[in-house]
Amino acid sequence: MTAVMSRSPGRRSRRRRPETLLEYIGIGVSAGLLGLVLLLATVAIVVPRLAGAVPVTILTSSMEPTLPPGTLVVVKPVAAADIRVGDVVTYQIRSGQPEVISHRVIAITHSTTGGLTFTTKGDNNAKADPPVIADQVRGEVWYSIPLLGYVNSALDQGQRSWILPAVGILLLAYAGFLIVRGAVAAVRERARVP
Repeated sequence: MTAVMSRSPGRRSRRRRPETLLEYIGIGVSAGLLGLVLLLATVAIVVPRLAGAVPVTILTSSMEPTLPPGTLVVVKPVAAADIRVGDVVTYQIRSGQPEVISHRVIAITHSTTGGLTFTTKGDNNAKADPPVIADQVRGEVWYSIPLLGYVNSALDQGQRSWILPAVGILLLAYAGFLIVRGAVAAVRERARVP
C-alpha cells in the first residue's frame, strides 16, 4: 500500500534555501552592499539634514593627511565664541560668497570691540591664510567620510534632486520584482504537486 501525501491548499510553500557556497556568498555580498549604501546615505544625507549641517567636498590637498582630496566633510553650524584653536572650520573665502575653505584654526584674536578674528592654516600648507572674521565662518567640521566627496562633486544640485527619488523608485521596483518572482515560484510549485 502506498500513501500519497498531498499538500493542504492553505499551506504556503517554503522558500528555497541557498544550496551552494556561491549562493551564500552572493547573498552575503548583496546584503553587505545594501547595508553599506544605507549607512552611507544615512551619514551623508539624513544625519546632516536633521542636524542642520551641510556636506562639503575637500577639493585640494591643503588639509592632507587629515582630510585628503575627495573627502566629504559634514560642517555643523557653530557660534564663533565656541571655536577653539585646533578646530577645523569651514569659512567663506570672501564674505557673502559661496566658495568655502576648510582649514584648522591656529590662532584667535579678540578685538577691542568684542569681535573675533581667526587665523587658519591648512595642515599641509607652509603659511597661514589671511585673517577670517566671524561672519565668514560657516561652521566646524563635525565628521568626514573619505572618498565620498568625489560622488558629491560629480553631482550638481539639479542631479541630486532627481537621483535620490530615482534610486528609491528603483529599489521599490526591485522589491516588486522579488514579490512577483516569489509568487510565480509558488504557483509553479503548487502546479507540480499532484
